[in-house]
Amino acid sequence: MLIEGTLNSYLADIDRQAQEHLLLLTKQIAEQENVTEQPKADNAMLWVQKINEIQSRVREIIYSEIINA
Repeated sequence: MLIEGTLNSYLADIDRQAQEHLLLLTKQIAEQENVTEQPKADNAMLWVQKINEIQSRVREIIYSEIINA
């Protein structure tokens, strides 16, 4: 791919897919676990902690499905 000059576009596509997947899965899991705007208003620090935890789990999924595939 490097010799053919397609490596950068391939990596950019993988990055775009990973970012889209991160946003989608984070939103879906947050809804399932009731991490919505209301808890954010009630206790912002707890909300941030929960979102960070969800994103960490989602990154592990993405690493195994997209990046390491």
